[in-house]
Amino acid sequence: MYDVAIIGCGPVGALAANLLGKAGLATLVVEREAAPFPLPRAVHLDHEMLRLFQSAGVIDRILPDMRDTAGHLHIGADHGVIRYMGTVGQPRPFGWSNDYFFYQPELEAHLRRALDRFPNVDLRFGSELRGLTQDADGVTLALGDAADAQSVRARWVIACDGARSAVRKALNVALEDLDFEEPWLVVDAEVDGDVRFPDLTGVPEAADLQHLSVMMCDPRRPATIVPGRGNHRRWEFMLLPGEDDEAMMQPGVVSALVAPWLAGVPHRITRAATYRFHGLIAERWQVGRVFLAGDAAHQTPPFFGQGMCHGLRDVANLSWKLAMVANGVAAPSILDTYQPERDPHVRAVISAAVAAGRYICMLDTDAAAARDKAMREAARAASHSTAADLIPAIGTGIVMGGSAAAGERFIQPWIERDGVPLLLDSATGDGWRLFAIDTATAQAARSRLPTYPVIDASQLGDGGAVAAWLTTRDVRAVLVRPDFYVFGTSDDVGALIESWNAMLGGSPARAEEAA
Repeated sequence: MYDVAIIGCGPVGALAANLLGKAGLATLVVEREAAPFPLPRAVHLDHEMLRLFQSAGVIDRILPDMRDTAGHLHIGADHGVIRYMGTVGQPRPFGWSNDYFFYQPELEAHLRRALDRFPNVDLRFGSELRGLTQDADGVTLALGDAADAQSVRARWVIACDGARSAVRKALNVALEDLDFEEPWLVVDAEVDGDVRFPDLTGVPEAADLQHLSVMMCDPRRPATIVPGRGNHRRWEFMLLPGEDDEAMMQPGVVSALVAPWLAGVPHRITRAATYRFHGLIAERWQVGRVFLAGDAAHQTPPFFGQGMCHGLRDVANLSWKLAMVANGVAAPSILDTYQPERDPHVRAVISAAVAAGRYICMLDTDAAAARDKAMREAARAASHSTAADLIPAIGTGIVMGGSAAAGERFIQPWIERDGVPLLLDSATGDGWRLFAIDTATAQAARSRLPTYPVIDASQLGDGGAVAAWLTTRDVRAVLVRPDFYVFGTSDDVGALIESWNAMLGGSPARAEEAA
């Protein structure tokens, strides 16, 4: 019997397989397609996803094909700036840049090839799930076709099989509609030169338009221009009332739409396809031993580029919990925290994306002018923000309620080790870790956690970043989860560890075996 079967090997399923493979779990990956889809779909990831790739041991494969960019710019009806979420000159507390653009077929290929590292990961590409049944001990999967049917068993299943998820439908899980649906045309092109941005006003001096995602909130036709990796560029155009999908995908129409940005610039259109941008969330993310993740569990409008990020966070959340339960060091009940932790997180970001979509998709010129005025006034009053600031803390689940910073993402400063700069996770490990403000606090923690990493912040060599983090929150210790969210903080390391073990459903002695 496998520990985990993953249905679908897009980026979300492939990251899950890498994390579970690294954790030593017997993992089956079932993917209907023999090769990755050859055209780009998702194009944006944020710093947290790069940290997950770092954790999974695949960052060196992926990073050369990522384009580090400079944030997001929203342009109003008069072609003046109404919102700027730039990252140039901003601190990078989590180690990586806020925004990266990529080419999805390359990313999927890297993640799939990385699975060759693991003898405990079994790949079934070109194999289709025909059905599944559950019992008290596991899930039985029917694979293949009628002529070559196979039956396999797994303790748990993660369904990463996309927006049309066959697993979700088989489980009769309904989708909650957040009342947003707009038709858009997505155009991908290879462009040999800079994209043109004529007639824009009020662009900040630090804003490099070639390295920004630019949203044109123009009531004549809302559009987005995205800086892909290499010479790949993407445009997204809102379809106006009465426009026909098939007609809008015709080459002449597509050429006319991109012409203002590409006049005189050599380019080749590689794809034009229409989509419905949705806000949808599954009513149940877990049915028995089966979990929904990625687009199978939720779909978001793309206005902040968080669609794939949501799915990667899903499987990062699940993977460490499944590993602890599989290894017998945490109670199966911790798996019940998956949806309570992830649903509010996803819902907050989708709600922000839907709200942005409503002002972006505004077609009334008077309403758009009023919107632009209000947003400029709000921008003058607000402190600088980036798209990463949209991600809320985890508010429930495996977090120590009432402690400072519980549920927040923990920082990842650079550390100097023997003259070599390393990011925090690479230097200290990336499982459960306790950081203490000084040597005495670290010694007290080590007596309670002899087999877990306990790091003395005063000896870390990070320029005092972790010690400053603790001091700012007026605590002496922080316990960090394997997905880099803060479990809890305290002046009393004993109380912190006891709270942790109580939530894991095991004794301190059993929990220590999870290292």
